[in-house]
Amino acid sequence: MPHYDKSLVWFRRDLRCDDHAALHHALEASRLVFCVFIFDSHILDRLLACGAQADRRVEFIHSSLLSLDAALKKHGGALIVRHANPVAAIPELARELCIDAVFVNHDYEPDAIARDASVAQQLKPGGCAWHSYKDQVIWEKDEILTLSGKPYSIYTPYKNAWLNKFQPAAEYWDLSSLNSWDIRSMPGVFAAPGRISPIPSLKELGFETTDLSGLNMSPGMQGAQTLLDDFLPRMKNYRDRRDFPAIKGPSYLSVHLRFGTISIRELTRRAMQAIASGEGGEGAMSWLSELIWRDFYFMILYHYPHVTQHAFRPEYDRIRWESGPEADNTFLAWCEGRTGYPLIDAAMLQLNQTGYMHNRLRMVTASFLIKHLGIDWRRGERYFALKLNDFDLAANNGGWQWAASSGCDAQPYFRIFNPVRQSEKFDAEGKFIRRYLPQLAQLDARHIHAPWLLSEAERVKAGVIYNKNYPAPIVMHDQARRKTLARYAVVRKTTVHDPSV
Repeated sequence: MPHYDKSLVWFRRDLRCDDHAALHHALEASRLVFCVFIFDSHILDRLLACGAQADRRVEFIHSSLLSLDAALKKHGGALIVRHANPVAAIPELARELCIDAVFVNHDYEPDAIARDASVAQQLKPGGCAWHSYKDQVIWEKDEILTLSGKPYSIYTPYKNAWLNKFQPAAEYWDLSSLNSWDIRSMPGVFAAPGRISPIPSLKELGFETTDLSGLNMSPGMQGAQTLLDDFLPRMKNYRDRRDFPAIKGPSYLSVHLRFGTISIRELTRRAMQAIASGEGGEGAMSWLSELIWRDFYFMILYHYPHVTQHAFRPEYDRIRWESGPEADNTFLAWCEGRTGYPLIDAAMLQLNQTGYMHNRLRMVTASFLIKHLGIDWRRGERYFALKLNDFDLAANNGGWQWAASSGCDAQPYFRIFNPVRQSEKFDAEGKFIRRYLPQLAQLDARHIHAPWLLSEAERVKAGVIYNKNYPAPIVMHDQARRKTLARYAVVRKTTVHDPSV
């Protein structure tokens, strides 16, 4: 690595200063390090065009930047924040500060790859180097391949290869502590008063404050650490509790992983330590498996960028989905939680009201849209992308293609979740349903999963009145299942018995 006089670290989806690959390497190779974050005007403009002035993700990023800036200032540094097109802004800032090298962490999304290539190309004429590092995954790109040298498309053998590769090289991920880092300032140029403008407010960016604080969604590095500290004692129970939306089972760290306010290496180390000590039980291995799924989907997105528009398995693009005004109305009913299936509706209301949806419910609601309503999975994927606080293209696309049976290692096309059985199994007492559908609160635990099994008189007595405070089922499971098997016949011409799950 050459030595540089002045370098620039461009933060993107890595809003922390500890265990940060690009920052670590920049400080090792440079006399002086500047730090910058760009609020991408293209992304923000699209959100504003959709009427999303109150977007929790923008507020989360903004608050996390304030935290990052405060942390950098403790080391004598500061964060430059601009609202612009980064393709133009980074080369411009590099010229303005006479930067010798720009340091970043890899991004695997197709648009981001193109963006980075453009920035790197523009830096070349001025002699400014470009250095990019792996940071948001453990294994990336071609680091885990089959014996034939191809990317894995099945999760379990990928997981086994991931684990086999990780253990002998575990020390590689234990990056040096940053406690002794000194981000040195140069008077009048880096951190001197008046030379770095204050971080623009949400209002100046065109956005409004949200209910972020009321949702206990603490941003920044400290928010991530608080959640991790809360989860570690619960990790041993993760496997047994993770599928039940009414209880505290998950880590709730997904939004922090998405924006990099905590390191994937830190989470992996904690899981490995719990497994090695025996204190983590089966829960630690189960949680680690979820982290490995995350790596798996990033690898798929990198090697097969066509998945952003098409099925991973091309034959699934032959499926003809429902279309027209009736399908639009059906899709809207799903979006708004008006399907008549309580678990589906409660899950969609959770998403709409909080920006969060429990992972089990993501699978069930996606399956319902695709295999009960016959709606193209891409429409559901886009809706989740708009609403999820932790939206991540790789994981979101992977999850939707899994539900549609069109992705890598996806559920078989004939496996169709029965939403009533899922409800009975994972919300047996109806606690989650009652939280988001209080109009069903008087139904007992037996009937809250399928109110249509009651007589009209019984429903009215319980305060459930169809077409007034709750809709009748939009479709019946058995009929939907038959239509789905017929719809998927273009992919597989076989009939398979499936006891609905």
